[in-house]
Amino acid sequence: MLIDCDSCEMQNTSHCKDCVVTYMLEPKPDRGAVVIDADEERALRELADGGLVPRIRMRYRPRSA
Repeated sequence: MLIDCDSCEMQNTSHCKDCVVTYMLEPKPDRGAVVIDADEERALRELADGGLVPRIRMRYRPRSA
């Protein structure tokens, strides 16, 4: 999974503030994308299911025509 905050439609919303990427990394514009492999994604999902971290809130913005 590639999480690029600049391409996420949740950026600068309340969902962004409650995303595990913001929670763990406090993304900054110059940092770029975060890459999470399948095992890491499963682990983050399990942590979120247990209430230990927020969920991944990444949602790709619709592409402009």
